[in-house]
Amino acid sequence: MDTQMVLTHTGKIYFNRSLGLEFLTVGDYGKENNIKADFLGLTKKIEGVQHHDVDLMDKWVATISSQKGCPMKCTFCDVHKYGFFGNASLPDLEYQIRYIIEHEDVRFTNRFNVHYARMGEPTWNPAVLDFTESRLDDLVKECGLHAVTIHPVVSTMMPRSNNDLHSYLKHWCEIKNTQRNGEAGLQLSINSTSDDQREAQFADKSLSLREIANIASDLPMPVGRKYTLNFAVTEATILDAKVLDSLFDRDKFIVKITPIHQTKAALEHNYDITTSYDDYSVYDKFEQPLLDLGWDVIVFVPSKEEDSDRITCGNALISEV
Repeated sequence: MDTQMVLTHTGKIYFNRSLGLEFLTVGDYGKENNIKADFLGLTKKIEGVQHHDVDLMDKWVATISSQKGCPMKCTFCDVHKYGFFGNASLPDLEYQIRYIIEHEDVRFTNRFNVHYARMGEPTWNPAVLDFTESRLDDLVKECGLHAVTIHPVVSTMMPRSNNDLHSYLKHWCEIKNTQRNGEAGLQLSINSTSDDQREAQFADKSLSLREIANIASDLPMPVGRKYTLNFAVTEATILDAKVLDSLFDRDKFIVKITPIHQTKAALEHNYDITTSYDDYSVYDKFEQPLLDLGWDVIVFVPSKEEDSDRITCGNALISEV
């Protein structure tokens, strides 16, 4: 079956049932509109994100799948409902990027971000490393897109059973720091400083916080932006700033705070969904203790349209087929 498209307020979601892939393309509202990050000079509390037209020539985000479904069973995510059908191959990765670019009229962008984050756990797929290292930049050019900056990002749930996780992350950091001179990102999904809470969220398939910290301590100092510790939060989230500070190096990592989104899985598992569009206090209680300890913190606030369009993390339209 051919690739199908769902139009969103800021872009498009594509899915191809025969290939087992889902991927999306979106523009960005601009960091001054949807994030607070004191260390970047963005100090305004985001009391609601107003939808407006986006410009792909400014920033273009392609979110692609590294796997066909996902073997993780995260209780806030819908992707595993689809099942798991193996890794995306190099041609699969190329197909997603090529399809995204060739189905837009834009041929110039200041920034082209590639997130391996729609479906799957990328650290189980070595093709992501090969594709980023040897193919991504040339492919973008071959598709006729002039991107001033190409910025790929790996987001990982730090799977417990992946014996190659440590070496994979060190390889990715080498790509970021050496080959790309800092223009790549690494995000570790943490969500809570409570191992009990993390076990419930990640279905006991992620490493303990201390095990993650041990791997993190062995990663090289980042070139460019620091690595990210991601916290998708609800009102019930335990984020102990002192615990985090004792385990991770704030010279190496920043903290990103964002809501757990209103996926079907999150609702089924009775998460106290606190996705707030108008009240910054939902995030303030997590942010301020970290700022007090000297951490760089990004708070990302989605718009109502982004959540309703299901472009946010944890969603997968293909899971409903």
